[in-house]
Amino acid sequence: MDNTKLPVHPGSIPEGSKPHGPLGRGCFLGEEEVPEAPKLSEAVATIKNWFRANSLWVMAYGTGCGSIELRPLTTARFDMERFGIAMRPTPRQSNVLIISGYLAVKSLKRVIRAYEQMPSPKWIVGLGSCTINGGMYWDSYNTINRLDLYLPVDVYIAGCMPRPEALLEGFGYLMRRIKKGEANGWHHYLENLEWYKDNQKKLIPHDDLPDYNW
Repeated sequence: MDNTKLPVHPGSIPEGSKPHGPLGRGCFLGEEEVPEAPKLSEAVATIKNWFRANSLWVMAYGTGCGSIELRPLTTARFDMERFGIAMRPTPRQSNVLIISGYLAVKSLKRVIRAYEQMPSPKWIVGLGSCTINGGMYWDSYNTINRLDLYLPVDVYIAGCMPRPEALLEGFGYLMRRIKKGEANGWHHYLENLEWYKDNQKKLIPHDDLPDYNW
């Protein structure tokens, strides 16, 4: 290397180079640009959402073949725990409820009770065609084919049945929504509790569904 061609001082410009123009106002690298610190409430909310998104404790409610695809996620091949996703046995320990398989009227009552026992914030994942729209049982007299009329669903994972890779992608999408502050189904449920309860009691008229009071 010929050292005689190197700049003599930091302010000089090498031969063949052109000085850049003034930086735009949207760039934080300009001489007069200083990034503004976020407000305290916004910063705390961002941190909380980051922790929530990376610590998903899942309770699975499987009524059919959809729950079969959940088992491989815990194996070494897919290893969902590397993303902060772990299975839990009870609603009190969970913040994600996965519903997989068709829902009948009887099973809907149990799902509602389990969801309302979960601490907020909490999210629902609808897994598979049967959960989303009834699947092959869509015209059955005893099958629920519109879950979002009774409970708030944050993420749908379509398929019959979706492979474990699709489940991981669905979890990733839920994480991104939580970090952006967009996964607020639990809050929508509280704000519109009367509407949800009316729909639930129309479908289950002879069951004593308690009001949301915990």
